[in-house]
Amino acid sequence: MAKEELITSLSKEWMKFLSGEKLVLLTTVEPGGNVPNVAAISWVKSVNEQTLRFAVSTNSRIVSNIRANPRVVLTVIGMGSVYSIHATASVIEDVMPGVPLKLAKIEAVVEMILDSMFWGSKITTEPAYEKTYNVEKAKKLDEEVYAALLA
Repeated sequence: MAKEELITSLSKEWMKFLSGEKLVLLTTVEPGGNVPNVAAISWVKSVNEQTLRFAVSTNSRIVSNIRANPRVVLTVIGMGSVYSIHATASVIEDVMPGVPLKLAKIEAVVEMILDSMFWGSKITTEPAYEKTYNVEKAKKLDEEVYAALLA
């Protein structure tokens, strides 16, 4: 993707890449002080070319921040670069049914995707993480959350 190119929707490559288990940095705006808040999230799923959904704890500041100001940026490190996905988000379910944790379902409508990597460089290794709790329970929870995000 060229730095000058304005992309306003998710390609098939993006949709495949954002199909779960990716580390994504979500920037929201704190009410009152207009200060950015950055949080790491992983329950992110592409729904279609214009829409991403993600899940966060119902008591997360992300929920109240989005209710106060729906403008968000999802930062993704992968596919050879760092990308900023600018979107307008809304809480579409306060508590997702069928999931054992109290998670809010948030939908983000993509407005533009920018290549944010500094000039003359590329990402050679994507960030990796591992779950530090029961692997089988983590897998089951992930499956439930991703299914609920697409419901």
